[in-house]
Amino acid sequence: MEKNNYKEVQKILAIILVANLLVAGLKILVGTIIKSTSMTADGFHSVSDGASNVIGLIGIHFASKGRDKEHPYGHSKYETLAGLFISLMLFIAGGNVILAAIEKFRNPVMPEVTTMSLLALVFTLIVNIVVSNIEYRKGKELNSQILISDSMHTRSDVYISLGVLATLIAIKLGLPIWIDPLASLVVAAFIIQAAYEIFRNNSHILLDGEAIDSEDIREVVMSFEEVKDVHKIRSRSSINIVNVDLHLVVDPELDVEESHKLTHDIEDAIRDKFDENLQLIAHLEPHEDSTESSE
Repeated sequence: MEKNNYKEVQKILAIILVANLLVAGLKILVGTIIKSTSMTADGFHSVSDGASNVIGLIGIHFASKGRDKEHPYGHSKYETLAGLFISLMLFIAGGNVILAAIEKFRNPVMPEVTTMSLLALVFTLIVNIVVSNIEYRKGKELNSQILISDSMHTRSDVYISLGVLATLIAIKLGLPIWIDPLASLVVAAFIIQAAYEIFRNNSHILLDGEAIDSEDIREVVMSFEEVKDVHKIRSRSSINIVNVDLHLVVDPELDVEESHKLTHDIEDAIRDKFDENLQLIAHLEPHEDSTESSE
């Protein structure tokens, strides 16, 4: 990612941090006033949104450092580490919500549902929808892994708030009070699901999981007449760049210049097919004709 992009990501995270803290404060205040564990849980989840923004800012600060002697590939995977911290925070938050719900089952308290509390929840719901959509779109535009992870975190708030809103309306219509802690368990499930998705996506990158299916790469490479075979295909990536390395089996009569051009042409073809930020390392091997080798 370019230096200017990192600055733009930091700016977006700072703005979203302020929005999340305002939303969290409003939810917790109203949830406490009306004695709603589900709404209060939703508020503390929004606090974790703000904390994830802080972690994102720290991660971006380190990720923005360029390549150096000790880090020839740069520091971009600090974004990945920040995403893993966000998932850990969400797992902890989900556990806390479950404990609070269990306590509420033991000692139930009737929430005081008011029109004002419902309006406050609708307002925060709209804010979350706007924030998550903008953050996700910017994450794609700026190739920012942390913005995409954080938008997934924020997007879970949308579904959670919808659940809390439905619960408060249900209680106002006369349903039993145990539906409130039950909704908190649903909130916890959404939080843990978001944590798992963020953990899975970031750990796949950190552990150099396959970025592009090897057979798909093989299909592109074998479309070149000069290539007799290709093997040992590997790929890995962060959201900023895809690295592919492979072994090309070519006619031994190809000279250095022709081999060099072939490698670049293959790299361009793979880029056009999969990712413009892709980098290819190709190891050339001479093709041995089976009839000749048997003589």
